[in-house]
Amino acid sequence: MNILIIEDEKPAARLLQRKVEKLGLQVNTMLHSVEEALNWFEKNTHPDLIFLDIQLSDGLSFEIFEKTEIKSAVIFTTAYDEYALRAFKLNSIDYLLKPIDEDDLDVAINKFKARNSAIPSLSLDFEMIKKMLVNPAERSYKKRFTIKMGQQLKMVNIEEVECFYSENKGTYIHTSDNRDYLLDVTLEQLETEIDPAAFYRVSRKFIIPMKAIKEIVMYSNSRLKVILPTYKNDEVIVSRERVNEFKDWIG
Repeated sequence: MNILIIEDEKPAARLLQRKVEKLGLQVNTMLHSVEEALNWFEKNTHPDLIFLDIQLSDGLSFEIFEKTEIKSAVIFTTAYDEYALRAFKLNSIDYLLKPIDEDDLDVAINKFKARNSAIPSLSLDFEMIKKMLVNPAERSYKKRFTIKMGQQLKMVNIEEVECFYSENKGTYIHTSDNRDYLLDVTLEQLETEIDPAAFYRVSRKFIIPMKAIKEIVMYSNSRLKVILPTYKNDEVIVSRERVNEFKDWIG
């Protein structure tokens, strides 16, 4: 079986390769950009299976399919949640939500083996996903978070969020009732799951909702400081390189 990985983050590509090969398969090639993939497909026989990241360093991977006819089966590897993926999940082999679980990977590969003799058409899938990703109006965003607290589960609605922040390698929700809850996702993943019209990542540490902004004041080195109603653990600073974009976001 000839397997190709297209993933812009080389450590993530190598990790996926190890997981695939742990299941007894061999990854023949790893590519890291749209341009690299297009050049490769022009000169090589198409593989049996592609593990494909949606967002690559130089654009969306849909550009590959717009410029060349791919004859391979595809398993998506993506940070997008089930709402964005619902449009194509039934017609593609499968998708793997990052970070990739080995059991899910095993299931996806077994699906491919079972359907290997009849690869479905991918043209409709890519058009639907592309529309959902490129056009925010077509996206469905998270409305609540399920948080594990010991043996109990707590639901936090998106309207209760005062900010998301990272601390000591963990990601937290701070709510309007001045409580903090640990999440099992990164801020990078959250950015793909929440409405960019309502939330903005002001720095590497913070994502804030517009409705929670109490006050904005000037800060050192051309930065801005955002005052939130109850969050007092640390200063919420808009990084200098994001100030202009932040101003555009708040209108």
